[in-house]
Amino acid sequence: MPSRLTLAVATGGVLAGLLLVPGTTATAAPAGPHQDHGNHGGHGGRHGVLVPGSLVLSRTVYTAGKGSITPGVTQLPAGCTTACVSAVADGGYPEVFNNESVDPSFGISSPILLDTLTRSGRTTGTLNVPTGLRGDHLVTSFPSKSELGLNLSTDGRALTFMGYVAPVNAPDVSNSNTPGAVDPTDPVGTAYYRAVAELRPNGTLGFTETNAYSGNNGRSAILDSADNRFFMAGNAGNGGNPQPVGVIAGAGAQLATPSTLPESRQQVGPPMPVGGFSVTELGDKADKVGKDTNFRGLTVHDNVVYLTKGSGGNGVNTVYFIDTTGRACPSGVGLPVPGAPLPTEALPYDPATLQSTGLPDDMCVLKGFPTALKSTTSFPFGMWFANRTTLYVADEGDGGNAYDPATGSYSDAAAQTGAGLQKWVLRDGSWSLAYTIQQGLDLGRPYRVSDYPTGDNSATGLPWAPATDGLRTLTGTVGADGRVTVWAVTSTVSGATDEGADPNRLVSVTDRLGATSPAGDAFRTLRTARAGEALRGIVYVPGH
Repeated sequence: MPSRLTLAVATGGVLAGLLLVPGTTATAAPAGPHQDHGNHGGHGGRHGVLVPGSLVLSRTVYTAGKGSITPGVTQLPAGCTTACVSAVADGGYPEVFNNESVDPSFGISSPILLDTLTRSGRTTGTLNVPTGLRGDHLVTSFPSKSELGLNLSTDGRALTFMGYVAPVNAPDVSNSNTPGAVDPTDPVGTAYYRAVAELRPNGTLGFTETNAYSGNNGRSAILDSADNRFFMAGNAGNGGNPQPVGVIAGAGAQLATPSTLPESRQQVGPPMPVGGFSVTELGDKADKVGKDTNFRGLTVHDNVVYLTKGSGGNGVNTVYFIDTTGRACPSGVGLPVPGAPLPTEALPYDPATLQSTGLPDDMCVLKGFPTALKSTTSFPFGMWFANRTTLYVADEGDGGNAYDPATGSYSDAAAQTGAGLQKWVLRDGSWSLAYTIQQGLDLGRPYRVSDYPTGDNSATGLPWAPATDGLRTLTGTVGADGRVTVWAVTSTVSGATDEGADPNRLVSVTDRLGATSPAGDAFRTLRTARAGEALRGIVYVPGH
């Protein structure tokens, strides 16, 4: 019997009935100057989103205008009461993100769009997630590069992602508190629920609010269809140390029960942590409680929840899994126990000691993956299992934007050896890196974007033009002949003050399942984001 699901490699045909139909909540968001780039098949009409044999891409567009922020007048961070600063740039894109130079929490909320694509990257339909405040709605933070990861449910019939229950074009939403876990030391003085969006088999969108990820962001979610639970990945905290109990409890790996109620009628309880990890498991000295679980990537394979950590000033950048048996990793490193169940309940913890001891440890570093603190060479993001012994990992790169005028390239990005698509194989009880595919990514080489500024950003003295630094989200499929196709969304470096706002790319590459070297594999660029657009999550819908 097959496992519940190897995400993105489910039994074909289960999604054939998932259509958007007239009258559902999946209606168009209000049009803006960059709201929709061309005719992509309608907005909430009768077209399929999860089409077997197709891709779904999440993206966002910048819709605020120059008048949304007034330099020297608009006070930042949003809702501040002390230590306020004045904006240094208006709301015009991309210069608006130079405000991060005075407000480290700066961002602007923006609409979420889901594109249905052919395998070659041609858009066949677009769903605009509602943004109006009169009904259920969800937005993302435009420059927040870790958001809008896409996942299929464990039965392959639903699609999930995360965002904020907030107005569009609002500042600093990604570092706001959640209403039920307020940190008074957070410089951002606003509060918004985070929420999981579920595109259901009947074509409707449902939203489940959560108090998790206060002070930061939820990155992705997966619906465990059998037990009707969401697994979530993200980060929390934007204030002082020690962090409040609600912030620590709402970090990292979380659970939520799907709601069928409108957002306005939901009674949102406290966060439900499902995974805990401390570097003390590896024999290292304890650091900031709640920051060792700054998770980005999330997947479920063979009944095990896997997460990645690839950034932050604390912890280990590596691949983790949740151990529901308590036997997999007595020293913090191990392999999942065969037949172990998926988690169904939140971790119990003592609020009186949480700030000093953190959550119980029920997570492990996947054996063979890095265990070094604060690595400068390991930045895993997305994961995709091709089978039980082959795991592809997207490494987003180190983010270094040192620029060499002599070569016209970003030298740090170009020199990386680990960024790109890593192929890991399981042999003799441990995972090992087989090789990394980089060819065709043109790491560190700037590319042009239509209607995007040329020359240098006066705030940084570096070129506006972005260059690929690595990969973030990914998905894939394996053919009957063993040919592997992987699609991924790129990370960037540039002279922008916030590189998360850069126009990035959707790329693809082919590999052989049993290959032991790249053998000339090269990425192809399928799509480059336009000015005012950022690409985020990608998932392959199994089928034809």
